Amino acid sequence: MHQFPISLKARVENQLHCKVTGFYTVSGGCINHGGELVTDRGNYFLKWNHAHRYPGMFSAEAKGLTLLCSTKGIHIPKVVLVDEVEDKQFIVMEFVRAAQPKKNYRALLGERLAQLHRNTTTQFGLDHDNYIGSLHQSNSFSKDWIRFFIEQRLDKQVSLAESNCRMEKGQRSRFDTIYKKLPELLPVEIPALLHGDLWTGNVMINEKGEPCLIDPAAYYGHREIELAFTRLFGGFGSEFYEAYDASFPLLPGFTERVDIYNLYPLMVHVNLFGGGYLQQAERILKRYT
Repeated sequence: MHQFPISLKARVENQLHCKVTGFYTVSGGCINHGGELVTDRGNYFLKWNHAHRYPGMFSAEAKGLTLLCSTKGIHIPKVVLVDEVEDKQFIVMEFVRAAQPKKNYRALLGERLAQLHRNTTTQFGLDHDNYIGSLHQSNSFSKDWIRFFIEQRLDKQVSLAESNCRMEKGQRSRFDTIYKKLPELLPVEIPALLHGDLWTGNVMINEKGEPCLIDPAAYYGHREIELAFTRLFGGFGSEFYEAYDASFPLLPGFTERVDIYNLYPLMVHVNLFGGGYLQQAERILKRYT
């Protein structure tokens, strides 16, 4: 039971009516502690962190996972329990045991992401806010994608970067300029249900060798922002993009819009890590301002 708080053990046993017999830490997370929880009712995945530092993080994650899971397409871990004890919040979910991918794994990922994106609603946003990484993500509804992208995505991160001295006040002017140009640069589509934080680290290969998505920052948005983000840190391979486009064709000119959409994850990374991400964002802004 190394590194597993005794208060969590007691609460899990009480809530799930089980006996915890083991816990195996998984490394790699910079926000949460987590690992495989072994019980006499089966194995689960458990994550926890500081309840006051990241209020409501796991309740929002649980809502996102449940929403994505309800589409019954791509594999999403089922939520078992969300709770707080002492100063900790935690989430217990289905344990996904990793395996080798099927030969058509990348094509399956493309097809099933396209299927997920066909789930729609009347407005962009979500009925609750959530997190992207350790940052608050605002999801106030809007019928206008451009307005939502500016107000709920880009400008929130720009304001946060200014307040945390990650960027200088004068650097906002380039964002203000591109905001005025977005209506002529970005096409209109109906809202699509998005994972919201789709990079390779948030995709697993399940026991069947098929894709499973974890750690969402879900909302209804323009599906191009999701596809753009998949290209930011290396991409998912040509089979993925070909299968997606065959299942749910993208509008012409998507590749020219990728960098505009990726201003959002880049500014998220500015606020999380600083470093060279602001320079990447500035290079994109200079092309359009």
